[in-house]
Amino acid sequence: MQTASSTPVTETKIIMSDPTALGVFGLAMVTFVAASAKMGWTSGTTYIIPWALFLGSIAQVWASSIDFKKNNYFGAIVLGAYGLFWIAVAMHWATSLGWLGPVSDKADPRQLGVACIGYFIFSLFIMVAAFEANKVFAAILVAINVLLPALALTIFGINAPFFSMVAAYAELAISLMGFYCAGAVFLNSYFGRTLLPLGKPFGFIRKGALVHQIKEIHLIEPLAAAATK
Repeated sequence: MQTASSTPVTETKIIMSDPTALGVFGLAMVTFVAASAKMGWTSGTTYIIPWALFLGSIAQVWASSIDFKKNNYFGAIVLGAYGLFWIAVAMHWATSLGWLGPVSDKADPRQLGVACIGYFIFSLFIMVAAFEANKVFAAILVAINVLLPALALTIFGINAPFFSMVAAYAELAISLMGFYCAGAVFLNSYFGRTLLPLGKPFGFIRKGALVHQIKEIHLIEPLAAAATK
């Protein structure tokens, strides 16, 4: 009786770098340019659209796709969600400018405000996880959760001058903290030690044993580890 010969199996693993710095830089860059219009430093949205598409959208969505391949659950969902947000915003601006053809009189731009409310709801959940990443990332999510309802109220015409200014300062804060976070992640990863601290996780919620075993949330753990060094 012959026995089947065992066939050696070769497993190939592709190691990919952490895309966090690029994704966060994309967020920081587009919010910086967009905030310049809200602050009155620049005007209009025409020349914000390229930054929204390439930095706010492509950079974050690409980083999200890498995180999906690396099984970095947190980064994949968060960067992907906000990257898609900026694609939609860019399309909204392009439509309002007539780039996609004449706009119907029945078109209601307040639908963008409804979308901001939807993203605000989802961002509340993201903020819970962000508090267990590091203090800088948590602060960015707090600012995002100020920006989104402020934008919605501005679009709805509810005390627009006040909430427009709230949105402007919140977006500028997101940008500045995003630049710091992207720079810190880049330098800390490149040099293999903490050069720019991100702050320890708050420790409000303890992770389950399964998360620690499979390291499903791969983005939070490196940032949290860097913050505790």
